[in-house]
Amino acid sequence: MGSASTTRLDPDQVHVTVVRLGDRIHARFPHRGLNEVAAQLATIAAQVQDEAPALRTRASVVSWLARVVGAVILVATAALFVITIRDALAHGPDRSFEWVPLIESIINDLVFAGIALFFLIALPERLMRRELLGVLHRLRSLAHIVDMHQLTKDPERLRPDFVKTSKSVEPGLERDELEHYLDYCSELLSLIGKVAALCAEETQDAVVLDTIVAIETMTTQMAGKIWQKISLLPE
Repeated sequence: MGSASTTRLDPDQVHVTVVRLGDRIHARFPHRGLNEVAAQLATIAAQVQDEAPALRTRASVVSWLARVVGAVILVATAALFVITIRDALAHGPDRSFEWVPLIESIINDLVFAGIALFFLIALPERLMRRELLGVLHRLRSLAHIVDMHQLTKDPERLRPDFVKTSKSVEPGLERDELEHYLDYCSELLSLIGKVAALCAEETQDAVVLDTIVAIETMTTQMAGKIWQKISLLPE
């Protein structure tokens, strides 16, 4: 394997792993809703894989256009400033207080030009942030769906001394099936974190990176709860 594959997540491999997990879930639990979760995750992974080059291209084009427009604004503002100062010195008012409106106008023009330049410089990053946060929001929702799937899969219901009530939820799974089911939930959560991490390859935006870290932390904690359940399964 090349050096690039050891320093960056490979979106192709992540997608292949998600699809393989979906196949494994379908082979063992063909009628369980967990299949739909795996299919949705595969769709998102494919979207990140396919749209990443286009996203980079769009960001590059917008960045180039923003620089051109910014340069035009900068040149126009500088020319206007020079012309205004030259005319003011040549034909300006004689008394000092009459310069105040002119100075205020120059300051306002400079402030507005600065705001426009700041907006143009930040525009490519903001567009990429919007795209990536949309993907990350879907991944966060998917993680909660996985957590809902495992929520009622309680290993204590398999104990011989477990006392049922009228409100007890049956897992509908035998001991080995429950272990596999919980294991698949844990793997799905791990891969949700991996797909989220793919988004970090496209940007260094602080908001996006914080969101990715939050998703990875959340999925790790959810997977930890699942492994606690697996450890409590009766032998």
